[in-house]
Amino acid sequence: MRFLTQRKRFSDLSEQEIIALAISSEEDDARIYRGYAENLRADFPATAKLFEGMAAEEDQHRGRLLALHESRFGPVVPLIRREHVAGYYNRRPVWLVQNLGIERIREEAEAMEREAERFYTHAAARTTDTATRKLLGDLAAAEAGHQATASELEAEHLDGDTRAREDATAHRQFVLTWVQPGLAGLMDGSVSTLAPIFATAFATQDTWTTFLVGVAASVGAGISMGFTEAISDDGELSGRGSPLKRGIASGVMTAVGGLGHAMPYLIPHFWTATAIAFCIVFVELWAIAWIQNRYMETPFFRAALQVVLGGALVLAAGILIGSG
Repeated sequence: MRFLTQRKRFSDLSEQEIIALAISSEEDDARIYRGYAENLRADFPATAKLFEGMAAEEDQHRGRLLALHESRFGPVVPLIRREHVAGYYNRRPVWLVQNLGIERIREEAEAMEREAERFYTHAAARTTDTATRKLLGDLAAAEAGHQATASELEAEHLDGDTRAREDATAHRQFVLTWVQPGLAGLMDGSVSTLAPIFATAFATQDTWTTFLVGVAASVGAGISMGFTEAISDDGELSGRGSPLKRGIASGVMTAVGGLGHAMPYLIPHFWTATAIAFCIVFVELWAIAWIQNRYMETPFFRAALQVVLGGALVLAAGILIGSG
C-alpha cells in the first residue's frame, strides 16, 4: 500500500537517514523545550529554567549525532523530518500545548522523552555499524534517564515553596480565565431565562412554543454574553487571560444554563415537562452554589442561599406573569 502515501516506512530508512532523522528530531525537541520555557517565563520562571536545562541536553545529543554523521557520511545531512516517516511519533505544536495547564505541559515533556527513548531503541536495532549502534543505544539510555535529569533539574529549580507558588499562580489563572466567566455565564443563563421560559409555559401551556422561546432566549443570551466578555477586557492589564477563551467559557455556559430547563419542553405533556424542568432548575442552582464554594471560596450555604433565593424569585415572577 506504499503507493497511497509519499512517506517512507521506518524499516526502509538507510542508516544515514536514521541518523539524519535523529538529528532533526533532537533539534525540534530542543526548540519545543525552549518554546515552553519562553511561554512560561513570566508566570513560572522556575519551570522555565527546567525546560531550558532540558533543551541544553537535547543540544548535546544533537552535537554527538552530528559528529557521528560527519565521521561516517560527511558534513551534508539529508533533509528528513518526522512528517516524512510513516508511523513516526509527532509532537504537538507549542501554540496548542501552551494553552494547557502547567502540570499538563510537564506531562507532555515526559511523554516526549518516552517516545524519544523508543525511537532510539528501535533505531539501534536497525543499524549494523558498531559506533552508530553504541551511540544510539547510549542516547536511548539518556532519554530514559532524562526523567532522572528532569527530577534533578526540578529539585534544583523547583523547591517546595517555588512549586507551591507556581501551582497557586496556575490555579488563579485557571479561575480567572475559565471559571469566573463560565460561572457568570451559567448564572446568567440559568437565572435570566427562567422568567421568559416559565412565563411562556404557563401563558400558553404549549410545550413546543415554550421550547422555541427557551432555545431562542438561551442561544441569544449565550451569544450576547460571549461577545460582551470577549470585548470588555483584553486581559493585558487585568491578567484574566485570553479574551477568546473567556468569551467561549461565558457564552457556552450561558447557553447551557438556559437550555437545561428548556429541553424538557420537547416532551408533549405540559405538566410532565414542567415538573422535569423544575428539577433541572434545582440542580442548576445547586451546581452554581457548588462551583462558587469550590473555586471562589464562597461559603456553601451563603452561596446556596443567594443563588436559590434569586432563582426562586425570578422563577416565581415568570410563573405569575405567565399565569396572569
